[in-house]
Amino acid sequence: MRKKIKINSNIDFRHIRIRKKIRGSEDKPRLSVFRSLKHLEAQLVNDFEGKTLLSLSTRDKNFKTNLKERGNVKAAVELGQVFATKAKEKGYGSVVFDRGGRLYHGRIKAFADSARKAGLLF
Repeated sequence: MRKKIKINSNIDFRHIRIRKKIRGSEDKPRLSVFRSLKHLEAQLVNDFEGKTLLSLSTRDKNFKTNLKERGNVKAAVELGQVFATKAKEKGYGSVVFDRGGRLYHGRIKAFADSARKAGLLF
């Protein structure tokens, strides 16, 4: 029997549609970005094994920043740079970008552009 997925919003619908096409592997993991009102989270996921390879958030104590706000574009740019350097240190230079059903605009775009500038390929 098929599992029925409850869709509450357009974001959920877009996310399901995107995830049908995107899969992360060990060579090229999926870079998943989650945006809330106050924070931004990113993680590298190997979908075939179901493992999270790297995770970073603006909530983490390891994410040191002098920014007062952690949910704006400046924080997204800084998170993208830090995330890309940590991913490259672990040996992941190429990823598949998953915007999580959100539009490629604002904080999501700022994060992606800064990660690309820091050396991630997607």
